[in-house]
Amino acid sequence: MKGETTTQTKIRFNDCDPIGHLNNVKYLDYMLNAREDHVVETYGFTYEEHIRLTGCTWVAIQNQIAYLKEVRPNTLVNISSKIIKLGERTSVVEILMRDEKNEAIHAVLWTTAIYFSMKERRSVPHSPELMEFFKDFWVEIPEQQFEQRTESLRKENKQWRKS
Repeated sequence: MKGETTTQTKIRFNDCDPIGHLNNVKYLDYMLNAREDHVVETYGFTYEEHIRLTGCTWVAIQNQIAYLKEVRPNTLVNISSKIIKLGERTSVVEILMRDEKNEAIHAVLWTTAIYFSMKERRSVPHSPELMEFFKDFWVEIPEQQFEQRTESLRKENKQWRKS
């Protein structure tokens, strides 16, 4: 899929809580670090380059995360990301953390970001060129609400466990 990029990473022992699960806050670190790598791989630029060229960047204004299945230390996970909503000033990126075989979903994160002018210190519309560029990377998913998406992914995990 053109708009979805996936990387694999190993969950580190020091990122886990005393009962041997990935710490809730660390999910965000792993997922957002993967997204930063995906921006380079998928779109061909870094946030720093975009700021230098345009004076604008994306600022997170909301994160919604659901923890669907525990992650243990030294586990390999696949983290994928994609744009699922693109508006005049905002975008929503979905980041999924799956097991090594892409069967079970450990977590889903929706990050809503606003396009922000560093010079004007306020939100600004995406340029027509950016809208056209990102249109090719937008991935449609059936669910429009986070709760619906979470429920759908939970059902997907249950189906995986049955097989």
